[in-house]
Amino acid sequence: MIEIKKNGDNMLVLSSDKKEIVFNTEKNSIILDGFDVNFPWEYEKWGILLEVKTYKEILCYSFKVDKKNITVIPTDKFEITEEILKFLDNVEILIIKWSKDAAKTFENIEAKAVIPYWELKINFFQALWQNPEEIDTYKIKWELSGDNTEYINIKED
Repeated sequence: MIEIKKNGDNMLVLSSDKKEIVFNTEKNSIILDGFDVNFPWEYEKWGILLEVKTYKEILCYSFKVDKKNITVIPTDKFEITEEILKFLDNVEILIIKWSKDAAKTFENIEAKAVIPYWELKINFFQALWQNPEEIDTYKIKWELSGDNTEYINIKED
């Protein structure tokens, strides 16, 4: 089971064996086992595979956690290219900074679940005619349906 929750400026992703990945939404950085991942590379720790790519000086993160693909796009200014679509192939859970500019990015990624963050995330839901209830923690226990995107609204602290 994977748990995703917000804690201050951090989005926490917890694996089934309670290994923690910390995504700081203010600094747009990932911490894996106390290590600040700020360089494009492939990392593996505790069975968690992390691939980091740079696109126009923006780091994008793709994780394999408990057999689920989680992608973090920490910017709202992101131009979709063929290379990026290849990197974002098979996204199951998308964590994305929301603004009007991010709409194009989201529309081109066929994520099974999306978790927007930032102060304007309510606009994201409204633009897509969605009104998900705010929750403290999102728990994934089974396979996500590929038919419809699940919209997750995690409470801000």
